[in-house]
Amino acid sequence: MNRESLISFIRDQQNFLCVGLDSDMSRIPKHLLDFPDPVLEFNKHIIDATKDHCVAYKPNIAFYESRGAAGWESLAATLDYIPDTHFTIADAKRGDIGNTSRQYAKTFFETLDFDAITVAPYMGIDSVSPFLEYDDKWVILLALTSNKGSQDFQHLTDTSGVALYEQVMRKSQEWGTPDNLMYVVGATHPEAFQHIREIAEDHFLLVPGVGAQGGTVQDVCDHGLNNDVGLLINSSRGIIFASDEEDYAEKASDAADQLHQQMSTILQAHFSKR
Repeated sequence: MNRESLISFIRDQQNFLCVGLDSDMSRIPKHLLDFPDPVLEFNKHIIDATKDHCVAYKPNIAFYESRGAAGWESLAATLDYIPDTHFTIADAKRGDIGNTSRQYAKTFFETLDFDAITVAPYMGIDSVSPFLEYDDKWVILLALTSNKGSQDFQHLTDTSGVALYEQVMRKSQEWGTPDNLMYVVGATHPEAFQHIREIAEDHFLLVPGVGAQGGTVQDVCDHGLNNDVGLLINSSRGIIFASDEEDYAEKASDAADQLHQQMSTILQAHFSKR
């Protein structure tokens, strides 16, 4: 999906919600365990319940590959079930060099045909450029993540006081453009969004950390929105595990709808000022 199509879909849907399919076998409702593929059955009902309230889905690859061949089959079938209208993100956090990175790109952009993949930047351009060679595909580079451990390295500063995450964002813009490069910026760092928009004015930001991790949509939007919206706010556990009973899909729909309505109100106010 190219940038123009993504922006158009966000405007049509009046939301920028990404549903994270962190489909942990140990947490899905017990009655699904009788199905041949419990994770796929769970995902299908979640997708049916949320597709009208979101613009993107983000399977976390760890919850699939940890199950071996069966997990990869669940992932492929889940990807096939997601409507073609929706943006798809492989939350794989890959990061290697040369031929290895090229094989990762082939896995997620050819074999599985995701629209985007999360990539770790630590090894530099060698680990990122093979993903950027694909037309209408996206690299989502880890910049300022939502976890507590982000303090260990991402906030470290050089002698001039520039944080590592900022250096990553500035340098990587020499490799990609707003048409194929996004950044992960956690909702747990609302104070950073104004500065991040100064660094990457036109790039999309994938924002985890809303809901279960404590971030809020309003805090992110106050400084994170740009002229093209420029945000994909992800919620995983807060939606897909809103209930662990047989009403899990209904509760997931309610949780997604609540975020949808909040985003719609914010967008109306945002664009009415322009």
